Amino acid sequence: MGSKDLATAFDTLEARAASRDVMDPPDRIALRDHIVEIEIGAFQSERGKTQRVCFDVVVEVVAPDAAQSDDVDAILSYDTLTEAIAFELAAERVNLLETLAARIAERILLAPKALRVFVRVQKLDRGPGALGVEIVRDRLRAVAHPPLSEANAPGLIVVIDEARLSSAYLAGWITQLEAMRRPLVIMVAPDFAQTPVVGNAAAQRRVDLLAYEQAAWGLAAKDGRCIVMDSRTELDHAAKTGVVAVWAPSKLVLDAATTPAFHIRDLSRLVRWFQKEISAVHVAQIGATAVGDEGLCHGGDKAVLNFKVAV
Repeated sequence: MGSKDLATAFDTLEARAASRDVMDPPDRIALRDHIVEIEIGAFQSERGKTQRVCFDVVVEVVAPDAAQSDDVDAILSYDTLTEAIAFELAAERVNLLETLAARIAERILLAPKALRVFVRVQKLDRGPGALGVEIVRDRLRAVAHPPLSEANAPGLIVVIDEARLSSAYLAGWITQLEAMRRPLVIMVAPDFAQTPVVGNAAAQRRVDLLAYEQAAWGLAAKDGRCIVMDSRTELDHAAKTGVVAVWAPSKLVLDAATTPAFHIRDLSRLVRWFQKEISAVHVAQIGATAVGDEGLCHGGDKAVLNFKVAV
């Protein structure tokens, strides 16, 4: 990298955008010094607390006719930039600034008038200076990161008690669920009587989440058709391909944009939270533990599932 390139890299976004040698430079709109207080970071010390993050965005756009028409509908609205930031911050908690910057850029490029986008994201409270990343994306390189669409989202969550994993009917239940030919995800309700109780709330949440994870892997060990998954991307792919997904909740819960306020052992509230997160329509249950007072029916320990899927 030459001295000129190095200077450009740390110059304003406008200067960096203008450094490209083109005969007819495109129009640009910009958002700078947009500061939001959020929870972000890969270190344990960054969890459970917020920090100031600054966003700077420059977007190269299709030249509008607004100069002649003075029509706001002819331009790419500044709201597109702030809304893209707000959307990605609300979608889930992320660890890396690089991930957040890429998702914001890709979302902005969904706008028809956006051609190329420069995004700079900086943490303001992690050191004596601003620590950040700066990326460039254009339409040819962009891969949109929308949330699970309603069409591809798992339509059914099936909750099964961990005690039922030893049932002789388990394989038959999985076969029947597969035969329904609808996107589904299984949650295994652990036996918390076997889970330690510790004196720290944050530590207890991790211990309880691990209980769900162990129960999920217990099902996967019993039946190879069941695949443990913890990310939205995996769940989305499973819904599209018909794989029987088993949810390991730690990642989604810990990376939630807003940390769930309820106790993780509250199975009913966790199920409802998860249902909302993945836009699932129905919930059903195999087992004896009551998950809620509506939309749940019990299969019991029978060879043939007798629950009805209710809204």
